[in-house]
Order: sequence, then structure tokens, then C-alpha cells
Amino acid sequence: MGRLRLVLVGWGAISQRVAGLLPDGVVLAGVGLRPGSVADLPAGVARLDGPEGLAALAPDLVIEAAGRAAVAPWGLAALAAGADFAPASTSALTDAALLDRLVGAARQAGRQLVIPPGALGGIDALAAAAVLGLSEVRHEIVKPPAAWKGTEAESLCDLFHLTAPAVFFEGSADQAAARFPQNANVAAITALAGMGMARTTVALVADPGAARNAHRVTASGDFGRMAIQLENRPMASNPKTSELTALSLVRLLANRVNPMVI
Repeated sequence: MGRLRLVLVGWGAISQRVAGLLPDGVVLAGVGLRPGSVADLPAGVARLDGPEGLAALAPDLVIEAAGRAAVAPWGLAALAAGADFAPASTSALTDAALLDRLVGAARQAGRQLVIPPGALGGIDALAAAAVLGLSEVRHEIVKPPAAWKGTEAESLCDLFHLTAPAVFFEGSADQAAARFPQNANVAAITALAGMGMARTTVALVADPGAARNAHRVTASGDFGRMAIQLENRPMASNPKTSELTALSLVRLLANRVNPMVI
């Protein structure tokens, strides 16, 4: 297998975790940053203050982990530069026009828009089940109150005086991911794999007894019925994000360079 040239967009908790766990055969060629931002990058890694410099680095894959505003400019530039593009901020894809632009750009360039599973498991099974059609998909996201701090949840429930789990939002996946982009990115992944943004139901829960970020996905259709549950450890440096989010990106990279793919 050949070596893969990687560019990461953003240098926060997710990107640094991925960079520290790069599989053999992956070379971190550059990191995209906001102009004027300060970052201590590894030796030999190029700094990009904008997507205009992507083509010069000849990346094979660009992974975005800088927030939903970075998805459009970096994604379109990555595909135009001949790289595949994997956005971690999948809530940006609730914008149907942006999703169409990215898919169109990937088709034109002969590259791929790669949707990582993020903090979820079983996405392969959900996507396979969707081949025969799904009748219902529900995704429940349960996190400790501290993980919802600084979000709209603070105005929807008495976040820090709860004595029992509180469902403070229930609606479609596009609504959940748009209103809670840092916490409900995974809702967009479930929707893209299954029934689409408008037909996927998402419930957001603050649980004072929870120590981990939990995801419960149930789906039914012609294939039968499935129930997937994960309890993910939050990243120490960012409790809004699960450790598995970064690990799923590491696995994505491993599948690009290893002779055996799982």
C-alpha cells in the first residue's frame, strides 16, 4: 500500500488526538488554521491559513475538525485539489444545498465525500438495512448536564438542578444538528445513513446520573429491527465530544492504508 498524505483542518482536541494516533503509512502534510491563530504544530507539518494552499501540498485526504463553518470552503477546495474530503462537523450537511454542492464537486473531480461514523457504531448495519427501506429511525443522545453547557439546552431545562433525566428536545435530525451542532453532529450521520434528515427522529437528554455520552439508535424496516447502544467516554479536553469521534477518524485512515479493511 502507498503512503497517504493527510491534511487536518483545525488543531483542537479531535485533530490533536488523531495526529497522535496516525497509522503507519499516513503522513500529516499540513494543518489548516484560522489566520492569526496560534498553534504548536509538529515539526515538518505545513501551516495553511486558508484552503488556497491545499493543492500545493497534494493531499490524498482532507479531514475537517474545525467547526461547521469550515466545511464548505475546505471541502470544496479539497475536492478541487484532487483529495477526498471527510467532514467531522457533519451538522453542516443539514444544509441540503451545501451537501449537493459537495457531492457534485466530488463527482466532477472523481473523488469522494467520506462521512465518518463519528461517535456512533452500527452505521454500516443501518446503511445496509436502508437498501430495503426503513420505516422508522430514532436516535437518542444522552449526556451529562455539563456537556450541554453553553448550548440552547440551558434555556430549555433547569440544566444544573436536574434530579432525573430530562428530554429537552425532540424533533428531526436536521433540527437537532442545526440547533446543537457541537453535541448532535451524529444526528446528521444517522440521518444520512438511514431515512434522511427530515424523517429521522432525534431526542436530546440531559441526565444528571450519566457519566458518559450515550447514543441509542433504534431502527425498523423490511430487514427487521435493530437497537444500537453506546456509552462513550467524553474527551478530557472537550466534554462535548466523545473519545470515539477521534478514534473513528483514526480507523478511517487505517482503512485507507492497510491491506485488510474492516
